[in-house]
Amino acid sequence: MKKILITGANSYVGTNVEKWLGNASLGTYQADTVSVRGEAWKDLSFSEYDVVFHVAGIAHVSANPKMKDLYFAVNRDLTLEVAKKAKEDGVKQFIFMSSIIVYGSSARVGKEKKISADTKEQPADFYGQSKLEAERGLFSLESAAFKVAAIRAPMIYGKNAKGNYRRLAALALKTPVFPNIQNCRSQLFVDNLCEFVRLLIENESRGIFYPQNREYVTTSEMAKAIAAVYGKRLRLTKLFNPAIRFGGRFVGIINKVFGNMAYEKEMSAYWEYQYCVADFMESIKRTEGKL
Repeated sequence: MKKILITGANSYVGTNVEKWLGNASLGTYQADTVSVRGEAWKDLSFSEYDVVFHVAGIAHVSANPKMKDLYFAVNRDLTLEVAKKAKEDGVKQFIFMSSIIVYGSSARVGKEKKISADTKEQPADFYGQSKLEAERGLFSLESAAFKVAAIRAPMIYGKNAKGNYRRLAALALKTPVFPNIQNCRSQLFVDNLCEFVRLLIENESRGIFYPQNREYVTTSEMAKAIAAVYGKRLRLTKLFNPAIRFGGRFVGIINKVFGNMAYEKEMSAYWEYQYCVADFMESIKRTEGKL
């Protein structure tokens, strides 16, 4: 039995991975969670665990410069503090939830942004920089007995997820028409992420990883699919496209929704995509509670 400690009690990803690993049909795993707020976690021995899965951190929710020090304190400094303790206590593998955001923001509407193995990291803000510096610090701790894996995840969605997916779903169910923008974004269904984490643990993997769904899906296609599982027909139109492209020059959220940001497929073909337990349409049905 492999024992996994998940940092970040009640986090969305941590909670889902804990449930996934608890599924007896997948193998013999024991997953526990711990909060790393405050100082109490420092008195807990990690020595009984094979793996620490570190998901605790501050999400990309604010660009306020006043938040900069807090982002680095939590996303970088706390991560390294937890990792040092894990290494000292004899943990064999440390898995870190990083982000595609280390490559910067989405490209402007209409501009391509495909990330390849040769693409250099270029964080656009202190959130991305704090994640990147955490990665670099972690890999400096790596040894033959302490393996480090960093997951540079794209947008994660799934049942009860917050953020942009939820806002998109609400809009898709309210409006009769939706912009038909042919953008390209990497995305990752939470069940696919959970299975990916399990495979990292099972194979004792190390390095930087770029999981994504098998399919690229445009924002328009996702909105249409959400509407469809409720029996609603959403009509796509290019009528709003000029205004959206113009607005993308000045409003960041427009590019975040309709811009381009995707990994090249070959970067994500680990285990021949066996971690993708649900295709796109099934993932939408699971997310919306229709399966």
